[in-house]
Amino acid sequence: MLNAVQTEGIGLSEDISRLPPQVQERLLRLQQLQQTLQSVMAQKQQVEMEQTEVDQTLNELQKTADEAVIYKSIGSLLVRSEKAKVMTDLAERKELLTTRSTVLSRQEERLRSQVKEVQAKLQEDLRPISPASP
Repeated sequence: MLNAVQTEGIGLSEDISRLPPQVQERLLRLQQLQQTLQSVMAQKQQVEMEQTEVDQTLNELQKTADEAVIYKSIGSLLVRSEKAKVMTDLAERKELLTTRSTVLSRQEERLRSQVKEVQAKLQEDLRPISPASP
């Protein structure tokens, strides 16, 4: 997680409390940003999986006859439903998932940018602490 910091000569095993408070805060901020980024990426992956499932279901429903008996899952129950109603519900769900995916993608981009920015500042902060290279 702190690979940028480690490459500057400060390992995780060293006592972080010896670092200046500003650097400690940046390290904490970096960890928080990375955790948030991981969470957003996991949410985005779930949304994409559900989008795929909805697309496959819509494709299969389009192949069925309009008068075919369709059952919709509601919790642990299967309830008979009209094909047109199910198709409309799925199309709405697909639209919602597309919007959610777009929002998560933007959030992911913003977080990646913030992570890079904090990493760069940390590298700058830690340069004077690092041993001089020959």
